[in-house]
Amino acid sequence: GPMSDAPLRPEVSGDPATPTFASAARPPEGPPQGGMARPTLEFMMSHPAHFIAMGLGSGLGRIAPGTVGTLWAWLSFLLLQHWFTPQQIGLLIAGSIPLGWWACTVTARHMRVADPGNLVWDEIVAFWLVLWLVMPTGFWGQLIAFALFRFFDAAKPQPVKWADRCFKGFGWRGGWGIMFDDLVAAFCTLLVIALWRHFIG
Repeated sequence: GPMSDAPLRPEVSGDPATPTFASAARPPEGPPQGGMARPTLEFMMSHPAHFIAMGLGSGLGRIAPGTVGTLWAWLSFLLLQHWFTPQQIGLLIAGSIPLGWWACTVTARHMRVADPGNLVWDEIVAFWLVLWLVMPTGFWGQLIAFALFRFFDAAKPQPVKWADRCFKGFGWRGGWGIMFDDLVAAFCTLLVIALWRHFIG
């Protein structure tokens, strides 16, 4: 629906009938009522799921949040390499997938949009997975991986287009759909890089 004129302000009303994010932690399957909630800083900080799904703030921007979220994933991965072993990063990625599923499910429900562009945890986890599997590689190899992933995620050629249409709507099915097409985009990115290394490298 149309974006509301005022930012969403959770839990500020004294009316006990006013729904709060705490009471909406288990969103119903049906479509929510009202217009889209603005992805403001206040909204992001009002619930842990919002903070995670919006990429710790990287998804707040109005211009190309998916690209910004992927850049954040790239930079954060380089930092993670200094603190954790590849095995530990692999465990972090594995845990981040169900965490993101929960966070995207809740946040999409609260924003009243099935797949908001400001939810970038899907890009972050998917690109972490790409880098985890292609590293070690130099800057240009990482840049190619970034460009390929952004192409598959944004242009959505097959099979990403198929994955994007598989799980739609609100609730846990829709929350998984937000994550799923980016994971397929990561798979396509890795496939192209593997073929390139096999035939050209």
